[in-house]
Amino acid sequence: MGSGFCYFAFGEFLWYIYNLTMARKPRLHVPGGFYHVILRGNGGQDIFFSVDDTKYFESLVSEGIKRFGHRIHCYCWMKNHVHLVIQIANTPLSKIIQNISFRYTLYINNKYSRKGHLFHGRYKAILVDPQSYLLQLVRYINLNPVRAKIVNKPEEYRWSSYRAYLGKSSCDWLITDFVLSFFSENKSEALNDYQQFIVDGLQEGYRKEFNNGSAQGLVLGNDQFVEEVLKAAESKNEYLISMEKIITSVCRSFNINNQELTLPSRAREISKIRTIIAYLIMEYGNCSLTEYCRFIRRDISTLSNAVREYRNKLADNEEERIYLATVTNELALTEQ
Repeated sequence: MGSGFCYFAFGEFLWYIYNLTMARKPRLHVPGGFYHVILRGNGGQDIFFSVDDTKYFESLVSEGIKRFGHRIHCYCWMKNHVHLVIQIANTPLSKIIQNISFRYTLYINNKYSRKGHLFHGRYKAILVDPQSYLLQLVRYINLNPVRAKIVNKPEEYRWSSYRAYLGKSSCDWLITDFVLSFFSENKSEALNDYQQFIVDGLQEGYRKEFNNGSAQGLVLGNDQFVEEVLKAAESKNEYLISMEKIITSVCRSFNINNQELTLPSRAREISKIRTIIAYLIMEYGNCSLTEYCRFIRRDISTLSNAVREYRNKLADNEEERIYLATVTNELALTEQ
């Protein structure tokens, strides 16, 4: 597949969405970048079943901020999906979200005696231009419960950042100053203008460009922002791991030679090793799955299906998760 541009006209803005459409291309890591993240329930199923569940999810979000140093400027927890506006530091976004999704899935599966995935595939993430995109995105997210006809006014919904912005609820990990700074240096004036800005969007409907995230990663902003991001994408990204390093680390842990992966053996252990490497490449690698399949001389569709089954296994098998944590630790993807 190639890559290309799509255009969305909105008022006086011309939006560019650049779709990085290589198979499972690693997400673009931009320290200081703002990302719109969407996590949806698998098959549209609910992900919150009680108030305690939602509070536990929030505790994971709070803990992750202390651990990884990112900032959250906006959020909304819906019954079957969540929205976040995250500004990352040095820790890759994938690590931040996986820390939440894996642990929350374990919590739900244990609490309700269920198995399998809770969330639908990989999370969606869009790298956004804060100067031309952020305010409208924040409004769109905070009005989600109104569009869903859950409440009539955004301040009536308990599980969004809007109430915290207005001081109607406490959220010590939410960053409000940056968004409010777009309105006024005076906090009181900024809050009034912010509230009016949100209310002005009450009649706004579904915005396609705010929901076009994909597993490959998207960039949304004006032309200058996109150009700068694409230049950054072309440079070497120190936070992505080379295929050679991933292969070497996994093979070493299984005490096999790298070249054994390319042999025609269908032994269960070798097949499992190929699958684990494919999973890590799809999550953290600086190459595509196609390149890896070419190296080991395997069909990409077969390996993609194997990775899908492996993801299901990770959700249910604690021993497998422990092993994977050991491997990723060697790859410097977990805390030392």
